[in-house]
Amino acid sequence: MRRAVLAITGLAASTTALVVLKGSPGASQVAQDLPADQASVAPGVTPAPGTPAASGAPSARQSAKASASRTPGTRTSTTAKATTAAPKTTTSAPKTTTRTVTGPVVSYQYGSLRVQITLSGTRIVNATGLGMPQSGGSGLRSDDVQARYSGTSGEVVAKQSANLNTVSGATYTSNAYQQSLQAAIDKA
Repeated sequence: MRRAVLAITGLAASTTALVVLKGSPGASQVAQDLPADQASVAPGVTPAPGTPAASGAPSARQSAKASASRTPGTRTSTTAKATTAAPKTTTSAPKTTTRTVTGPVVSYQYGSLRVQITLSGTRIVNATGLGMPQSGGSGLRSDDVQARYSGTSGEVVAKQSANLNTVSGATYTSNAYQQSLQAAIDKA
């Protein structure tokens, strides 16, 4: 029974020593690579005379000695290996390019129009109807279609396709818009 208690105590002490020696997971690469006498001191901490300038903290040996207790009849080993982490590599995200694609002119019963889309990468971020009728009843229909489909928050951006809901009262304009839009998407 006494041996089991001593074995558990020794195991706990050596586990604690390993945790102390391992250090925090966020330790910087620079501090790990520098020899103990050249490592920087944390801001606002001055190392005590006679201690290494590494971090103002006790050295690995001192931590291991403080953590491991020695009792008669047990053996404790406090060896520490210096490990260095692999250098971190960073890659920058690919730069997305914004480009504009214009669909063909589509003629319909009330005039003609074409659709211009702006893409960021492969995603549509804006759509605009160009050359749409501006006056009379046709102009009102064009305004309704522009309001529903175009812009950065329009149905084209939301659906990312030419499969749009037809604007009530502007069926011909809606169909022409969708035809030019589909051609622009195909071209992109």
